[in-house]
This record gives sequence, C-alpha cells and structure tokens, in this order.
Amino acid sequence: MKVVKVRFHEADREYYFLPEFSEGMDPNIRENSQVIVETTLGTDLGVITGWADWQPSQDCEGDNCKNTNTLTQDKASDIKPMLRPVNNHDLKKAKEIEGRNKDYLSKCKELCDKHGLTEMKLIEVGESFDERRLTFYFISDTRVDFRELVRDLVKNFHRKIRLQQIGVRDAAKMCGDVGPCGLPLCCKNWLNVIGNVSPEFIKDQELSHRGADRMTGPCGRLKCCLRFEEEVYKYKLNKLPKVGDIINTGAGKGKVKSVHAMKQTVRLEIDGAIVEYPYLEGRVCKKPEDKK
Repeated sequence: MKVVKVRFHEADREYYFLPEFSEGMDPNIRENSQVIVETTLGTDLGVITGWADWQPSQDCEGDNCKNTNTLTQDKASDIKPMLRPVNNHDLKKAKEIEGRNKDYLSKCKELCDKHGLTEMKLIEVGESFDERRLTFYFISDTRVDFRELVRDLVKNFHRKIRLQQIGVRDAAKMCGDVGPCGLPLCCKNWLNVIGNVSPEFIKDQELSHRGADRMTGPCGRLKCCLRFEEEVYKYKLNKLPKVGDIINTGAGKGKVKSVHAMKQTVRLEIDGAIVEYPYLEGRVCKKPEDKK
C-alpha cells in the first residue's frame, strides 16, 4: 500500500497517512508541504517528508499489539487520510502557538529546579495544533523520575503532558550550530536522517592520527560527515588485501602491514624492509621485465 510519510516534529519519527485528504481537497500531494492531520492523539500540523510502501510491524501481529500512549500504526486500518493542506488561517494559528513555547519552556525549567531534576536539560517544547498536548524534549545522561514534574505541569498548563528524552545528536539538530568547516551543521541544514557513525569509519578513512577532538562535532559525538565518504572507502578497501595477508611480489613474498584505500597501495614487509607497492586488478604490480 502506497502511503505518505508525515513528521510533526524533527525529533519525532515519521507517521504514515493515505495520499488523500478527507475534506475533499486537491489530491496533489507534494513533498515538504504542510498538512493538517487527525490522529488518535488529536489534530496536529505536520510536514510531508516523502512516500513509502507501508508494511505491518514485524513485532506486532493482529490483536497482540501493545497499547501505548503514543501513536501506533501496526494495522492497515490505522492508516487514515489526511484532513487538508494548511491554509492561511492554519499558519496564523501555528505562529500563535509557537509564540507561547518560550513561556512553557521557562515554567518547565522552573519546575525542574523545584523537583531537583538537575540532570534534565530541556531542549525544546512543542504544542499540538489542537492545543491539547505539550511535548517537552530533553537530554539526560541518567534515568530521570519525572512523575512529580508531570503532575505539576498538568496542573499549570491543563494540557496532556509528554516528556520525551532525545539523544545529543537530535538536540544538536534542533538547536543548530556552526561546524568547524564554517557552515551550519549538516544535521540542522539538510540531513534528514542522522544515522549511525561508527569509530570504524575513522580507521577506514585513515584519520586516527588527527585525534578525537577533531573527529567530534559540537554535540560531542563523532561527526556525521564521516558517513559521507565511507561507502567509497569500503568499496576501495574490498579490492585490497587485508593486513597480515601474505602476497607475492616481484621482490618475493611480502606481509601486508597497511593499506591505502584512495591510492590503492599496500605497504609490505619484505625481508625486514617496508616497501609500498601499487595494487591493481587484484595483484601487486610488478616491474616490467628487461627486454632481451
């Protein structure tokens, strides 16, 4: 079943909707356009992020799906049409809602101090379009018991309260910053899916000598840009022998001490000496034989 993906907040996952509007509007669905949708949690404003082929979750079958306080879409019947594209009235209301976020965040910080939740660092707050729900996004290095905080927030705001812990990468994406390259952070500027960045990327790209400080971003994690060229390095490394392999050369057998992906060369130990050879088409290049 073909569906569209809609995201309500950049720190939340995408949800699926039928590519049509229940209010009989123009069915022309455009990526990055804003829409009003109705969910089991209420009415909200989201952005269409793309298209997908919907399939039921592998860990949810029939009536065995667990009920949670979040939006679930584990059955085909959970996929509903969107209400309508946003109009000028919707945009005006959304701006008014956003204008209240600063006060919500300030009050929540005050209540965090009251309950001694110093380990919680509030990042952002979002109010649903129907004004019935507030979601506070925070980061923390430890487990947080915020039950008393939630009770106070409900009393103060008379809204449904949702506290969502996010990672430091997501926090950087929400807050934004400037990278060492002098440009806005990729995660904030254009990178929709942050993905995983492994220390193995540093080894593959021969960057270990640069030190940990130069390999980490403002979020304190490995830079997302390490992912951009990893596929090329993996492809080129697969064409080279592994460290420790014994291969034949024109100067005799050599043990591979290291490889260079971009240059497609190998450093070999031959009779106690370290030499570097080009490695092309699955073999070490030999010097041309002298013509007789």
